Amino acid sequence: TLRMLVPALLVLLFCFRGRAGWSRYWISGNAASGQHDLHIRPVELEDEALYECQATQAGLRSRPAQLHILVPPEAPQVLGGPSVSLVVGVPANLTCQSRGDARPVPELLWFRDGVRLDGTTFHQNLLKEGTTGSVESTLFFTPSSHDDGATLVCRARSQALPTGRDTAITLSLQYPPVVTLSAEPQTVPEGEKVTFLCQATAQPPVTGYRWAKGGSAVLGARGPRLEVVADASFLTEPVSCEVSNAVGSANRSTALDVLFGPILLAKPEPMSVDVGEDASFNCAWRGNPLPRVTWTRHGGAQVLSSGPTLRLQSVGPEDAGNYVCRAEPGLLGLGGGTAEARLTVNAPPVVTALHSAPAFLRGPARLQCLVFSSPAPEAVVWSWAEGFLEAGSRGRFLVETFPAPEGQGGQGPGLISVLHISGTQESDFSSGFNCSARNRLGEGGTQIHLDRRDLLPTVPMVAGVAAAATTILMAITVVALCCWHHSKAAASFSKQKNLVRIPGSSDGSSSRGPEEEETGSGEERGPIVHTDHSDLVLDEEGALETKDPTNGYYKVRGVSPPTSPDSCVTQLKSPGIFNLP
Repeated sequence: TLRMLVPALLVLLFCFRGRAGWSRYWISGNAASGQHDLHIRPVELEDEALYECQATQAGLRSRPAQLHILVPPEAPQVLGGPSVSLVVGVPANLTCQSRGDARPVPELLWFRDGVRLDGTTFHQNLLKEGTTGSVESTLFFTPSSHDDGATLVCRARSQALPTGRDTAITLSLQYPPVVTLSAEPQTVPEGEKVTFLCQATAQPPVTGYRWAKGGSAVLGARGPRLEVVADASFLTEPVSCEVSNAVGSANRSTALDVLFGPILLAKPEPMSVDVGEDASFNCAWRGNPLPRVTWTRHGGAQVLSSGPTLRLQSVGPEDAGNYVCRAEPGLLGLGGGTAEARLTVNAPPVVTALHSAPAFLRGPARLQCLVFSSPAPEAVVWSWAEGFLEAGSRGRFLVETFPAPEGQGGQGPGLISVLHISGTQESDFSSGFNCSARNRLGEGGTQIHLDRRDLLPTVPMVAGVAAAATTILMAITVVALCCWHHSKAAASFSKQKNLVRIPGSSDGSSSRGPEEEETGSGEERGPIVHTDHSDLVLDEEGALETKDPTNGYYKVRGVSPPTSPDSCVTQLKSPGIFNLP
């Protein structure tokens, strides 16, 4: 309603733009009081204009009056609503638009749980000059898993509608798997069974599992469960589980606490240093728990150092040898062991005389020396009063050099040099022989004397042997003569007819004893019965016995040849020289 106060005679004029009819307009008022009101119903957008009242008779015009048309905003729209799907952790833009002829241009605001959200931008688009088009507001945010199912509100408000109009949306979040990986048991002795369990939540659901150990796929492993037998590698090569869905994948890994005994990782390396320098050895052992490592010298029990490194300061030749790195077994009593490395100390040669047998004058001789040298000797030289010789032969002398047997002298590899002498002379026994060697660090040597073996002490021995041989020869001669005599007597006796006395003969000689019969003369024996000598046989002791032609009816006894104390058996019993049976 436009109210204009002018004199009653004045004519009310009003201006409008492009209006064809007057049905929505009318004037009311009191002419007497000079009040005239302009009414517009219903108001439309084209009614927005400048209005003035004129009194034409008086030639009067009022000041212009601006009519503003307010249009409340409609409910906004959220692109993708009413349920918007987002991915957790992925930045997203939510756009809210307000369309229509709202006057003035509405303001778009974002709310969550009644709290206004920041991080929005506002844009306004004009459809044509002088009119408003759509307006939009964009909310920038990165959703998390806690935003799943949350409700966001976009509100359009203006002067025409201070309370505004709201549009709500619901967030539906998609997220890659959230994985937890566990092992049972977490601490396990080597060789025991372990079960890994891979649990995951995901939207959309899980589509697959992938197991790996130390970055390499575990063949045949599928699903959320994995059973393995633990070994030492699981301590440094973790087991991982990768879970996938349509949105993405997630990976988790864990290492086992595997208990195992010491395992040698790096052996100590042999060293060669010059005398007076420092030397160090290193060896690496692996184990869980960490093994105790000690150093000793080969063949010794004294602990020189503990830990993976052995340091020797200002070494001397006596420090050369093998050093042992030892790891004690773990709690389970498994593993452990030793590793050795040799220390070679470079020093001047060490020359030692070896035992040489005494030699006869004008006979062969052999002298030996043992040489230890690091670095290897440049030369080994024998020298004596007449000259020197390094190798080969010279006159009566010959030099040979060859490696010493392993372990000779306990100092590692060495050389044995031998000086051969053919046809020794008096001077060889009176003067010494020098064996010397040299290398870049110096020279070493030793003097060796040739001992003489004398012939004189052997004369009594030769005489004794000759006397014994003579005695033996004489004894053999006596035994041979005696045996020859004895065998001749036996042969002559065997040729005679055996004399046999038959008991009960007429001469009455049966009363004589057997001894008398054996020792009596032939004339005293009475009647003689001649028998053939084939009836006599020798027993096992060489005595003569007669065969019984009567098969035991008569007792027949043969006569043995006479024996005497001077027989050959008695003669062989010569005390002190022989004792024959």
